[in-house]
Amino acid sequence: MIRPILTELALFAAPFALYMLFLWMTKTGKIFERDNWSLRRVTVLLIVGFLLLVGGFMVMAHWSGAPPRSIYVPAHVKDGKFVPGYVK
Repeated sequence: MIRPILTELALFAAPFALYMLFLWMTKTGKIFERDNWSLRRVTVLLIVGFLLLVGGFMVMAHWSGAPPRSIYVPAHVKDGKFVPGYVK
């Protein structure tokens, strides 16, 4: 369960990291100067990060998990041996 959460956090943080990389590569000044992080830029980065976050949730909800009408057989012990859970 931790992997999807970390993936969504990385998707949200990606625009900020890319903007910081852009500032560092162009050498327009110090990365954490107030002029480089105006309210409008931060707002745009927040909106882009939120859209990536929602898109990631939509992709995860649509294309992950078991196929429709499938049956999950939970893990069990059969003839003294452990059988892991599976989808049939």
